[in-house]
Amino acid sequence: MARWTAGAVLVTVLVAGLAGCSDDGSASSSVSKAASAAASLASRAPEVLASATAEAGRKLDEVKGGIDARDAVRLGAPKTGGDGRTTVSVTADNKTSSAKSFAVQVNFEDPGGSLLDTVVVTLSDVAAGKSGEATARSTHKLSGDVKAEVGTALRY
Repeated sequence: MARWTAGAVLVTVLVAGLAGCSDDGSASSSVSKAASAAASLASRAPEVLASATAEAGRKLDEVKGGIDARDAVRLGAPKTGGDGRTTVSVTADNKTSSAKSFAVQVNFEDPGGSLLDTVVVTLSDVAAGKSGEATARSTHKLSGDVKAEVGTALRY
């Protein structure tokens, strides 16, 4: 949330600076509009995270008969693409004697451990004794140093 707030403040400062250069004498009106837009942007951060968290919960609730598989899941290093979204590779090792699927919740966090986003990726029909791979992608743009952690991992 701190990043959203910092972004909102930056937008306010930039727009206020531009408004000060305006020829129509409406700098205070423009600053007020910019402040309102920045506040709106900052207030959306909790909604975006709440929506992503709710969606992850729904996806995990759909798994019937799943068992904890956190010890069978590895994450790669997070990478942020040109679109601002962060991706991370997810590998699940199926050490059973039959094909299994995995539902893995990936939490994207800031260096302090604050949750920025969460997604669930499914690795379907991983063959017995093999590993499956997938890519988890953040639901929105993330900036700065982002780390990824396994939240929940279910094998079913």
